[in-house]
Amino acid sequence: MRAEITYRLSDPYVDAAQKNSQRQLALTIAAVSQGNEGRVPLNLCLILDRSGSMGGEPLDNVRQAACRLVDALDCRDRLSVIAFDHRPTVVVPNQTVERPESIKEQIQGLRAAGGTCIDEGLRLGLEEWAKGKHQTIGQVFLLTDGENEHGSNERCLKFAQLAAEYNVTLHTLGFGDAWNQDVLEKIADAGGGTMVHIQYPDQAAEEFQWLLRRVQSVGLTDAHLELQMAPNARLAEFKPIAQVAPDTIELVTQTEGNRVRARLGDLMVGVERAVLVNFYIDATSSRVLPGSTPDRQVVGTVQVTYTDPQRPGATLASEGLAVEIQAIAEHRPQMDEEVQGRVLALAKYRQTQLAEAKLQQGDSAGAATLLQTAAKTALQMGDTNAATVLQSSATRLQTGTVLSDAERKQTRIASKTVLRSE
Repeated sequence: MRAEITYRLSDPYVDAAQKNSQRQLALTIAAVSQGNEGRVPLNLCLILDRSGSMGGEPLDNVRQAACRLVDALDCRDRLSVIAFDHRPTVVVPNQTVERPESIKEQIQGLRAAGGTCIDEGLRLGLEEWAKGKHQTIGQVFLLTDGENEHGSNERCLKFAQLAAEYNVTLHTLGFGDAWNQDVLEKIADAGGGTMVHIQYPDQAAEEFQWLLRRVQSVGLTDAHLELQMAPNARLAEFKPIAQVAPDTIELVTQTEGNRVRARLGDLMVGVERAVLVNFYIDATSSRVLPGSTPDRQVVGTVQVTYTDPQRPGATLASEGLAVEIQAIAEHRPQMDEEVQGRVLALAKYRQTQLAEAKLQQGDSAGAATLLQTAAKTALQMGDTNAATVLQSSATRLQTGTVLSDAERKQTRIASKTVLRSE
């Protein structure tokens, strides 16, 4: 298994007389199989909300979904299950899935009661996950239906960051419509995972299976993007690097001089990670990277470092890639359509974020205008499902209707990814 990285520029040409030309660099990163490598065993921890509000049909469906997930695991996979209300409990200790019926029997014993303390569930879940972390791919599914009434959201975020440091990916599943999308999105983003909305109880099994298939496709872990900019190039000042597929995430970067590092997390086989870098170049400068010529400049080099669970202990790296741009006279813009799609994906997300900020300020008219713009952006990139959701929310605000909790969550998910077809 190896990491493969390719790039495209928003415009591969630049005016040789321009000192401040803006470009977008679109990077595509994926794990590529080199033969008949088998799937590395998972070390999966389910952290499930069993508070009183989960009683009845919600918890019944979550139990069924978890049991179906057990059936889909391999006997080499490891599983642990944590349940939490205002206190956490180990339901299934970390173990290989060699006795699935026994594991399912323990899951079926879950009962609803108490309040909600998400951070304590995370704490105990990470402790239990750590008991089987060697030569496995670490994944956590955190499910909740409500606010963290007995806990600290800041502590949740710290646990998510800790999970990333220990090379475990943390996914969040919001059940129903009363959970806090801001908190679950921050946890998933910090943990390198995905945020999922289970709007109705009978969708639980389908969403668990979809997320399981995604994590079973992970081939490489703990990937980091390493970017070195040329002396005559600079990153944009505001949020210059973002992931735009499979989910949109504003990446946290570490900068030292002209070197930038950003954590990507897992690399999957068959599911590309796309990263967009916004930068400026001075085509007139002679301060360039080695390999440049008068008409073709190396504006930066990119590389991905990662770990291979089948080769424990070693930090590996992709081949370094030189990003070149051609300096020409009398340049006419030539926008790359694929990069334009990446730019639109990020614009859709940021426009929706601004709309939500307007809503919080009580400016429904401003929010409606921004959501309408986001809907048009979604249409431009061919994401008709998202366009429908975003336009519906805009229309409701324009008619003076307050968005329901469900509509707010649908709007957030639509902004963050390309919606799956029903």
